Amino acid sequence: MAPMLDWTDRHDRYFLRLISKHALLYTEMITTGAILHGNKDHLLGFDSAEQPVAIQLGGSDPSDLAKCAVIAEQWGYSEINLNVGCPSDRVQSGKFGACLMAEPELVRDCMKAMIDAVKIPVTVKSRIGIDRSDSFDELKSFVTRVRDSGCNTFIIHARKAWLDGLSPKENRSIPPLCYDRVYKIKKQFPDLEIIINGGINTLEECDEHLKYVDGVMIGREAYQNPYLLSEVDSRYYGSTHSVPSRLEIINSMIPYIEKHLAAGGKLGQVSRHLLGLFQAQPGAKYWRRYISENAHHQGAGIEVINEALVVMKVQADRIENRLVKMTNDS
Repeated sequence: MAPMLDWTDRHDRYFLRLISKHALLYTEMITTGAILHGNKDHLLGFDSAEQPVAIQLGGSDPSDLAKCAVIAEQWGYSEINLNVGCPSDRVQSGKFGACLMAEPELVRDCMKAMIDAVKIPVTVKSRIGIDRSDSFDELKSFVTRVRDSGCNTFIIHARKAWLDGLSPKENRSIPPLCYDRVYKIKKQFPDLEIIINGGINTLEECDEHLKYVDGVMIGREAYQNPYLLSEVDSRYYGSTHSVPSRLEIINSMIPYIEKHLAAGGKLGQVSRHLLGLFQAQPGAKYWRRYISENAHHQGAGIEVINEALVVMKVQADRIENRLVKMTNDS
């Protein structure tokens, strides 16, 4: 599950872990400055139920990254990932993210500093290129130099990033996907673990990619349609545990939400991650609408979730009755 700013926070990860016990989950990108000088409990805290969970760091100073890697390991994260793929202006101004692809030696030094500092895996997530520096040879050179750090795992978003002229949102869709280039990297570096990312929406697509690479990272689709992950454990990890229904997942979230509310949190901080759970199910839009319209109200609590379930069921029954009537009439 890809790291996504404002999306893959601790509440989302707890929710997703109820659907898949084995898929590797990532934090949002956290900058080294925030970790070194900010509230570590707020930034790094997570529920043990989220494991396995990886932390994604943003930064370009090897010393600072090494310090943050040690802190992340102490907090119990399973993996540390360096962001070399985010194209936003704010990230560029801090000299991290996709702009670092222009400085592979610096990325190498950053990775080596972290690898030498911790015992857990340290990985890198990049694009296939930036701006007009997007040839296969340039990507191969980047991987070659970063590999010298001791890094064995490369997560590659199969789009280049335009650092000047496209917004971060546009950079997720306008540059064309070049999956073959990632496949070719795996051929050139068979000893490395290569994980592909970008525009992947179904498990059938995952199956196709896994013919050529070692792993698949899914982003927006798994957030907007999280029940997609319900087949992951049996399909890829050989798990035989029963898959919870959507309703069982909601029931499992209730104690977590109640605990969050009791600690002074707001319902919307958790409920916003639940909107896509009933994607493509009868009445799903009423579930999304009811929560969206009511979760932000002062004092909103569990009753909003329960009422949304009732509204969805009523609407689903109406849809079913209408379809039955249409069938009978025909």
